Amino acid sequence: MTAQTFFAIADMLEQRLCRFANRGCQRSMIRGFFRAVSRLGDGLFWYTLIALMPFIIGLNRFQDGLVASAHMLCTGAVGFAVYKLLKKKLVRERPFISCDAIKCAMPPLDRYSFPSGHTLHAVLFTSLAIAYVPELTIFLIIFATLVAASRVVLGLHYPSDVLVGAILGWLVARMSWVVIEL
Repeated sequence: MTAQTFFAIADMLEQRLCRFANRGCQRSMIRGFFRAVSRLGDGLFWYTLIALMPFIIGLNRFQDGLVASAHMLCTGAVGFAVYKLLKKKLVRERPFISCDAIKCAMPPLDRYSFPSGHTLHAVLFTSLAIAYVPELTIFLIIFATLVAASRVVLGLHYPSDVLVGAILGWLVARMSWVVIEL
């Protein structure tokens, strides 16, 4: 089975859920909220967190914070490479392109849908940040979940794009710890 055949079947199975989630965008307040979350998930939130890690960890452990920031930046770059490679090889159209009933509530950053790069990075950076600063766990998990949900609500991704993005983000983050421990 080719990737296109697999995605055609998956698209049919997931379109109902996508249409349901996308209905929220008919309300300007919901659309505005998820647009804002998605924009923050474009990188602004994560790069700010990375830059602030030395201060969040504490001035008395500033060097540990620099290590955390470097770890997050390097791992994020690996995540970006994985995401770009998969997007190029597995060309899945976005839900709003495949289904007229799904409305695009904000312009996508690139053409294809699989996997969700926003979700990949949200899970990757959340996993790493909470390993360094466990006190951020609840806040970051809520934010990462909202980023993932925003991608489906806005009509930009199928749930499986988000799920695979989350799995990949977690795997890249876990593998980075293996590399560090070598």
